[in-house]
Amino acid sequence: MKKYILKIDCNDEKGLIYRISDVIFKFGFNIAKNHEFVDHEINRFFYRAEIITENEIDKTAICGTLNAMLGGKANIRLKTSKKKDIVIFATKETHCLGDLLIKNYSNELNANILAVIANHEDLKNLVEKFDIPFFAIKSDGKERDEHEAEVLKVLEKFEFDYIILAKYMRILSPDFVGRFERKIINIHHSFLPAFIGANPYKQAHQRGVKIIGATAHFVNNDLDEGPIITQDVISINHEMSWQDMRKSGRNVERNVLAAALDLVFDDRVFMYNNKTVIF
Repeated sequence: MKKYILKIDCNDEKGLIYRISDVIFKFGFNIAKNHEFVDHEINRFFYRAEIITENEIDKTAICGTLNAMLGGKANIRLKTSKKKDIVIFATKETHCLGDLLIKNYSNELNANILAVIANHEDLKNLVEKFDIPFFAIKSDGKERDEHEAEVLKVLEKFEFDYIILAKYMRILSPDFVGRFERKIINIHHSFLPAFIGANPYKQAHQRGVKIIGATAHFVNNDLDEGPIITQDVISINHEMSWQDMRKSGRNVERNVLAAALDLVFDDRVFMYNNKTVIF
């Protein structure tokens, strides 16, 4: 049996679920699972279905039929359900990267890690233990454009679905982000929008907060303000130093990133108006 994921978003109107289901039925396919949501504030309809069939789907034909039925104004994506191909960016910290490497090794990550690119050599030994290509492209003393040009040359070697920033402590240029729109996912060590930028744990400690958290989000050209995928928090207390908070926070970061990637790799995320709908 083959599994496909159908995602549609369009203006809401009566009878959409019936009409979509009718098209799928007439093509001879079976809907194993489906979800829908309407954002009434903007009158937008979101739909995701898992389609099971023993035969190959003519994606062009079914998407064309759906598009005509929906008046040519819908966003329609029909994909084969398969592992995603990813490239990971990192700097020096091991916790998020190490978690993804272990999940990949254990076949618990719905993705193939094609390579790891870092701006320091520190993680080379860790990555190579998992037989994954590692590229150290040092950024010290280089202009951002020069460094990113070197990174792009490495990326040209791979065909990938997403870039994962696993504690990549560099701000990407608008040009770089624009090349990979909706394809870059970051883990931020704060419960956004609070404490953005550098050293949020020290900021949080100085402010006397009672919870700390982490946020996984898509990257856009507004620093740490891209569409949020997942967030989580843990409680802390006055006895903890900012270093203690950072240690605890790393566990949250690792879990939040893993949860976000599970959702994205399973094609459960819609993006619109700098927000997400997640099924």
